[in-house]
Amino acid sequence: QVQLVESGGGLVQPGGSLRLSCEASVILFRYGTLGWYRQAPGKERELVADITTFGMPTYADFVKGRFTISRDSASNTVNLQMNTLAPEDTAVYFCHANHYSGTFWGQGTQVTVSS
Repeated sequence: QVQLVESGGGLVQPGGSLRLSCEASVILFRYGTLGWYRQAPGKERELVADITTFGMPTYADFVKGRFTISRDSASNTVNLQMNTLAPEDTAVYFCHANHYSGTFWGQGTQVTVSS
């Protein structure tokens, strides 16, 4: 079964931190580039960060230095550590897998940055 299951969203104050996790099915974790996208109300979905099977990360310019993506092979999980969050980071965050058999999405998790 191919699936991506996200967790870790919520409400945080500006300047705070959140950690998002996405548990992937084994076939996606082992052979796919995994990443996070986000979509704010009225805006298009955009790439936040992704990481290859070799552990090579790519970051959008707007998160460099604040967010860190990582892979945990023990739990087939891709994590996104988000620090110094700002109101403009408010969005639904989606886990994404780019695999040779197709592209897959998680159900999304809401991140709200507000005082």
